[in-house]
Amino acid sequence: MNVDERTLARMATGIENRNPQALAMLETLEPGHARVVGITGPPGAGKSTLVAALAGALRQRGKTVAILAVDPTSHISGGAILGDRIRMQQHHGDSGIFIRSLATRGAAGGLARASADLARLMSAAGRDYVLIETVGVGQDEIEIASVAQVTVVVLVPGMGDDVQAIKAGIMEIADVFAINKADLPGADRLEREVHSERPEVPVVRTVATEGKGIEELLEAVEKQEWGIGNRERGSAQRAPGPFGPIFIDHLGIAVKSLDEAVAFYQRLGLAVSQRETVAHEKVRVAMLPAGESRIELMEPCEGESAVGNFLEKRGPGLHHVALRVPDLPAAIARLQAQGARLIGEPRKGAGGHVYVFVHPASTGGVLLELIEESSR
Repeated sequence: MNVDERTLARMATGIENRNPQALAMLETLEPGHARVVGITGPPGAGKSTLVAALAGALRQRGKTVAILAVDPTSHISGGAILGDRIRMQQHHGDSGIFIRSLATRGAAGGLARASADLARLMSAAGRDYVLIETVGVGQDEIEIASVAQVTVVVLVPGMGDDVQAIKAGIMEIADVFAINKADLPGADRLEREVHSERPEVPVVRTVATEGKGIEELLEAVEKQEWGIGNRERGSAQRAPGPFGPIFIDHLGIAVKSLDEAVAFYQRLGLAVSQRETVAHEKVRVAMLPAGESRIELMEPCEGESAVGNFLEKRGPGLHHVALRVPDLPAAIARLQAQGARLIGEPRKGAGGHVYVFVHPASTGGVLLELIEESSR
């Protein structure tokens, strides 16, 4: 797809606004060949400067680049606070670099809800690289790993015990570590700490403001395997969907006795994280975390309920599969446009999450539950 920058910007706006026509148009585009690189890390790590430097190095190699910079949402306009556009003025006028600031719009995980779709658009538009810069992230904001093919985690000297504090989050999703501002005291200590936590992951020192280490960082990125889902970590479950990254939230299992079923799973080493009764579904549930996903055990409160009818007709067993999506309204609109059959309207379920069911006739025989990412 060959389009000028103005047309590409209009298409991006439609996708970011979750316009049904724009989303339908996206479905018709060829996938493209872009390499998607995520740049993430704590606030103040110099991610924007590093992204700008990487883009410049790629342009010197004759590559075209799209930069998707996720910024906080303005409380006044509802759009992105355009900090990254301002900091990347050095690339203004270069038609080989397309820069788009995205508002988080309340989405968790360091990304905007439209990030995956916009990366797909930029790839279809013929860009060689898509660089996605997350908003400043913390321990649990790791959604970039489900969109990017290679994730660069940017750290800075002087973090001290912060490496230990975040090691269960963004430290685990890194394919490459960049120690930026490496001319500051503490770079040696930080590199040792990173190596002790993730010895298999390459570490590159950079001083982005001076262009130091940029070629080395680009080479380290190029040496990685390209393709989402090849990482040996929890995020391997996640996969990009047409309305954003999706992954398995839980498996719903219908049981005759909640207490007996819970006892079995406890013998396996799983623990109940919550129990509650969902009155409108006439069901009692117990949630048991299993890795990044969960098992939902469901016992009917009375016979005349969906789960009660399921048990009567089929007996105990898998009742539904639940997928978590970052933008439930967009998912519903797209599925309805494709003729999928939904069961009822979105409502609140166990734990307060917003969900909707998709009829088995549309999914190949399995009841599918879609859950709003931000509501869990």
